Amino acid sequence: MPHPDILDQPEQLTRPLAGSLVLHVSVFAAAALASWIGSRPGNSWGSPTPSAGSFGISVVKELPMPAHRGAVNPVANDTESSVPQPPPKPVEKARAEEPDEDAIAIRSRNAKKKPAPVPASRNTYRAKQIDQPNQLYSQEGQALVSPLVGQTGAGGIGVGPGTPFGNKFGYYVDLLRQKVGQKWQTADVDPRLQNAPPVVVTFTILRNGSVKDIRVAQRSGNFALDASAQRAISDAAPFPPLPQGFDKSEAPIEFWFRLKR
Repeated sequence: MPHPDILDQPEQLTRPLAGSLVLHVSVFAAAALASWIGSRPGNSWGSPTPSAGSFGISVVKELPMPAHRGAVNPVANDTESSVPQPPPKPVEKARAEEPDEDAIAIRSRNAKKKPAPVPASRNTYRAKQIDQPNQLYSQEGQALVSPLVGQTGAGGIGVGPGTPFGNKFGYYVDLLRQKVGQKWQTADVDPRLQNAPPVVVTFTILRNGSVKDIRVAQRSGNFALDASAQRAISDAAPFPPLPQGFDKSEAPIEFWFRLKR
């Protein structure tokens, strides 16, 4: 069956023409209505007789508003008290504190320095002095003040408590300590070592001041420190001869070497 050709069928223009006509009529009616509304008289803003020119404006901080005052509530507002107040106390002036009688006066920086005391001159008139009959003299050195020879300080060299010199030949003990201290060198000891137990070295002094039997009786735990103490005794020898009043032919000595940097 052959298909019909749709292009050969006639198209109806009635409906599109009616819609176009209604649209144009509506647009024309809306324009006419707007023109009529605009031509009606109404309220106008501004002055009916406008005039050209400038005008000034004054600026104010605030606008005066009408005050609405009502009944005052004495409870809710501050009121003056009718109770009599006591008179104000007089202000006392600060009194200067009197210095305490037992207070120690602090010297001011601006105070004048006292002159340094002049040291006494040496006795140069020994030959002119008159000796008393009961005055004693000795050719030996000064004795020790205390028999505790082995008491050493925080660091250094000391003689052990077992010294045979006692407190009679203190000058000889000091001489031994000075000579050994001059020879004690700790350059070979580790510089990081700041403190160590004491090193005890024993030896024997003969009558002529020579030394024998040098040995370390107590070690500190550091070989270099022990060796430096033993070497100090060897380098300081020989010592001066034993004192004349010492009745033995030899003297065992004990030296303590304490390192504290």
